[in-house]
Amino acid sequence: MPAHQLAPDIPPDLPTDVLAAEQAHLAESRAALKAMRAHAQSLSADAAGDWVSQQILQSLLDQRVAALADHPDTPLFFGRLDRAGGERRSSRRESDEGADEERSDSDHEHDDLPGTIYVGRRHVHDGTSRALVIDWRAPVSRAFYQASPGDPMGVVRRRRFGYHGGALTAFEDEPLAEGGEIGPSKILTEEIERPRTGPMRDIVATIQPDQDEIVRSTLGQTVCVQGAPGTGKTAVGLHRAAYLLFTHRERLARSGVMIVGPNRAFLSYISSVLPALGEIKVDQTTVAGLLGEHATPEDPMVAAMKGDARMAAVLERALWLHIVKPEEGVVYTQGAHRFRVADYEVREIVASLRGTTRYNPGRAALAQRLAHMVLVRMEQRGDSPDDRVQDAVARSKPVKQLVDAVWPKLTPEQVLYRLLSDPEFLAKAAKSDLSPEEQETLLWRKPYRGWKSAKWTAADAALLDELRDLMERTQSLGHLVVDEAQDLSEMQLRALGRRCRNGSATVLGDLAQGTTPWSTRSWESVLKHLGQDEGEVTELTLGFRVPREVLDFAARLLPSIAPDLAAPQSLRPGLGSLTVRGGGSVAEAAGEALTKEGSIGVIVPDAAVEEVSKALAGLPHAVLDPDSAEEHRLLIVPATLAKGLEYDHVVVVEPADIVAAEPRGLARLYVVLTRAVTSLTVLHDKALPPQLAL
Repeated sequence: MPAHQLAPDIPPDLPTDVLAAEQAHLAESRAALKAMRAHAQSLSADAAGDWVSQQILQSLLDQRVAALADHPDTPLFFGRLDRAGGERRSSRRESDEGADEERSDSDHEHDDLPGTIYVGRRHVHDGTSRALVIDWRAPVSRAFYQASPGDPMGVVRRRRFGYHGGALTAFEDEPLAEGGEIGPSKILTEEIERPRTGPMRDIVATIQPDQDEIVRSTLGQTVCVQGAPGTGKTAVGLHRAAYLLFTHRERLARSGVMIVGPNRAFLSYISSVLPALGEIKVDQTTVAGLLGEHATPEDPMVAAMKGDARMAAVLERALWLHIVKPEEGVVYTQGAHRFRVADYEVREIVASLRGTTRYNPGRAALAQRLAHMVLVRMEQRGDSPDDRVQDAVARSKPVKQLVDAVWPKLTPEQVLYRLLSDPEFLAKAAKSDLSPEEQETLLWRKPYRGWKSAKWTAADAALLDELRDLMERTQSLGHLVVDEAQDLSEMQLRALGRRCRNGSATVLGDLAQGTTPWSTRSWESVLKHLGQDEGEVTELTLGFRVPREVLDFAARLLPSIAPDLAAPQSLRPGLGSLTVRGGGSVAEAAGEALTKEGSIGVIVPDAAVEEVSKALAGLPHAVLDPDSAEEHRLLIVPATLAKGLEYDHVVVVEPADIVAAEPRGLARLYVVLTRAVTSLTVLHDKALPPQLAL
């Protein structure tokens, strides 16, 4: 068994000399980090030469300074490893803050490493480059998460630290070289269960071995994580992004990393995680933010039809149907000479380009090919034209007129407008991919006057993005993290897949939490439409956040919403964490929650937000907005915004109305019931869904 020494209030039996030594190391590390930041602030970009280089260097220096910011309330290190073999000289290579190529533990078997290693959120060194804290992402730090008595990985002892605010107040030792069993870590459990307010925290101190395996997956591997509520899948995805940025700093600095979440409230909730890990240059957005903000309401069944992957072939045909068969050639006049490209030659050029290139490059290539044919005629007459002449011919009026007539200039909106407003054109583009009934579903009942006045929907955004990529190739990122991926349509997945076609992805979600009419039933299908067929699907089923009593209650819905999924398990019994009341007062339940420590979410049917807000008029509270996350201890949360969020105490109002509000209402209720970290109170006047009957 481990020798546990816990001291939130420094009890008398705690070895104070050991604790004092660790506190001294923390103070030294904080001072060193401050010095590192001061040094970075002292650097000047003036030596870079030209103005542009100076601006680029200054931006990099500013990022470096921001990444070195200390957070006094956040532990600078949370663990220590005592390695076999005693004290040795620190390896500069091991303590680097990043490397462009991935490094494995085997690469460092013979490195000189310190016998004692402190594991923290970022690397810290003193004035002699001696490592005081090793970044949790460094290869040697892996032992902190993976070492066990069965495989100590060269570690004699693992020490975990407990904090109160930013002050180190406790430690706990786990001997790994003695074999036997190690009991549960009290510090680890307390950190997981610690009440919180405000945004999501990082989990670097509590990453579990199965989570660590996902976090440290190689850059080239796309990983899809099926994660039950409370298993930390979102945190795992964010920490994998941080790990990849550390391990492949230079490569990903060029290609970029992006986090895609379900809404802005969710992004606000997770916004502090990566900066706390020293990663400040990561784009975070929603699908709407990426593809275009289009808020026009639409029938869910129409949206589901537009989200079907068959639309990709329809859109491709619709675009290329705009190219017409050339009936005339082109004549270019230069002085007294006329140079002609025959109609059959034009048809041959168009046929060779059509379908072999994207639309806009093909249009440009047509002009250049025609100009080249004219230059051939010039050379046949004894002239010696150069590239400038060819460009002039390509821009000439006769060539431009022919190109515009045969290969017209288009926008994605023009093509989609025609597709949704012209039944005959839609039928040509659809062929046998869409039935007449499905085509009728897609057509606008009242077409807009023109494409410029059309009001687009969220489902249209993915179609426009598909067309945009058919016209001009979408730039690929190095890595993409997609959360709540089970709710994305096939066309939205294709749009995201284009953003990582030359990179990789971390796909996160829970099939049981699919709440849209187009929610997926298979992660293999998601990977296929994302264009990442070789991706690996893994599952997290062991929960650390949601109490078992609450999770078991919510899991009664699983046979109805996701019968193929195994019921999730929780490490926390949570006895007494669930209360179900018929006819209870929401103000009373919220008042009870306010007497306890931590955040409170009152989750209600969307239509009842105003009514519940009035009922809580006597209590300070705020209403969560779709576009932002309010920082308030007591929040009213519309049920449709609850996904991905957590609160220490949750009050759920009228489950029956949550279920009745949408086609997949039982799945929405499952989401709502699994947001609680400490306690869940369910209030109902109407009968509970039969699956939840006690």
